[in-house]
Amino acid sequence: MTDDASSLSSAQDVARVLTEALPYIQRFRGKTIVVKYGGNAMVEEELKRSFARDIVLMKLVGFNPVVVHGGGPQIGRLLERLGKQSRFIDGMRVTDAETMDVVEMVLGGAVNKEIVSMINSHGGRAVGLTGKDGGLIRARKLTLGGAREDAGRDIGHVGEVASIDASVVDMLEHGSFIPVIAPIGVGEDGRAYNINADTVAGKLAEVLKAEKLMLLTNTRGLLDKEGGLLTGLDAPQVEALIADGTIHGGMLPKIRCALDAVQNGVRSAHIVDGRVRHAVLLELFTDSGVGTLIEAQVSRP
Repeated sequence: MTDDASSLSSAQDVARVLTEALPYIQRFRGKTIVVKYGGNAMVEEELKRSFARDIVLMKLVGFNPVVVHGGGPQIGRLLERLGKQSRFIDGMRVTDAETMDVVEMVLGGAVNKEIVSMINSHGGRAVGLTGKDGGLIRARKLTLGGAREDAGRDIGHVGEVASIDASVVDMLEHGSFIPVIAPIGVGEDGRAYNINADTVAGKLAEVLKAEKLMLLTNTRGLLDKEGGLLTGLDAPQVEALIADGTIHGGMLPKIRCALDAVQNGVRSAHIVDGRVRHAVLLELFTDSGVGTLIEAQVSRP
């Protein structure tokens, strides 16, 4: 193939991609899309850059992206440097007062500001928040329940969402800003609480009446028992997969979060492979996508 022919083929590929993206841009313009940012996408430099560019492009074409981020590995590394061992129960970090100080320093400080800086360096206008800002996230202390041996055990400053006042987020996203939110809430007692980032993203999507909730993970999406990717599912199908044990372990809380969101007004939830460059754009703007789509009810012929 000659250089001219190669250039033409490349240009035609670009035109095809843009044409494929057009109906999605038209459909989601002016809509809120909540993205939970975590996993490999937060630690690998090229993935971090591609994520920031995705978010900026979403804003430029008229979407209203809202980013909620985690930061567990970064918290763990700082605790280790301070000589403090991390302890977990059911995947939740036991968070005493000293650990909570580290959580706030890492999530509300270093990680949040790094994401804000990345987005801004690619032409966006990001604003960093924690759930403490503007009374955004009211939290209550999380108590372990059930019949397990750890039931009732105090795991410290670990919380769950009691309520969300999203007025500050609404004001920012409907301006020219991109909110970037650390999952720290404040209780009635004025204490700070560490909250699961997936949970915060899901509840925020519900309150904002978001078009989509996107959860970035380190897997291809939801897999069947043979390891195949499940793409389009509705709520009854997801419940059946939970019941038969297909969805289990660490994926279960994430799927529950997505399921709650679509059953409470969010149009769709996506479990997206954050290890893929530009995963957010691929899931939003292409017919194939790179993960699992979950809706409350899929209309069938």
